[in-house]
Amino acid sequence: MKVSILQTKLIWEDIEANFSSIEEQLSKVPADTEIVVLPEMFTTGFSMKPEEFAERYPGKTVEWMQRMAKLKGAAITGSYIANVDGKYFNRMIFALPNGQIHVYDKRHLFRMAEEDKHYSAGGKRIVVTYKGWRILLQVCYDLRFPVWMRNRNDYDLIILVANFPERRRYAWNSLLVARAIENQCYVAACNRVGVDGNGYNHTGDSQIIDAKGTVVALATPNSNQIVTADLSMEALQSFRNDFPAHLDADDFELKL
Repeated sequence: MKVSILQTKLIWEDIEANFSSIEEQLSKVPADTEIVVLPEMFTTGFSMKPEEFAERYPGKTVEWMQRMAKLKGAAITGSYIANVDGKYFNRMIFALPNGQIHVYDKRHLFRMAEEDKHYSAGGKRIVVTYKGWRILLQVCYDLRFPVWMRNRNDYDLIILVANFPERRRYAWNSLLVARAIENQCYVAACNRVGVDGNGYNHTGDSQIIDAKGTVVALATPNSNQIVTADLSMEALQSFRNDFPAHLDADDFELKL
């Protein structure tokens, strides 16, 4: 599976400008890429103005993602602000080239930015099956909650989209490796770059990590860049067979 991460600067609360910028960058994605990963809230940045920028689901962002997926012949994933019956969600979309979509609503809302006061939390963990790969969809702050991300032998790859600021980049880099190791899976994490409307800088540090915790692809900090890696199911299964730590995992019940 070839995965490409599009690490990009986001234009603050300007949906059309972000469409235009990302479309230009998508033209540079390798032709044989099978999944393209965009940042969290890639149309607006991490905005706390859902009343102004939310789209009644599905809306133009989903339609744009479907068009881009068809054009590229690859799945496109990222999150945007969705309005569902008057409730606002930080909604991650996984759009397939055939027009089909999968939806994950961010579970853990970042209270330090008052996201929990503006958005509703999702309550359903989503694993997408695509081209033989089982893919767990996650958004930004979810990264800090290993129980929610715990591999129940039901996924092979975590895709995480984020607006993780520079001042917490140590946590970002450390937790991504930890999630890959403890869940014996690949992790593809896309973070934005640039300064947002609140004055916070984002270095990006977008990366792809294998199940042993080795970073196999890493974006240059503070730059618009596409990073691509080939993920091997054969190598993943071989590692899991040779080191079956999952067989000794503790049983638990997740209460929402």
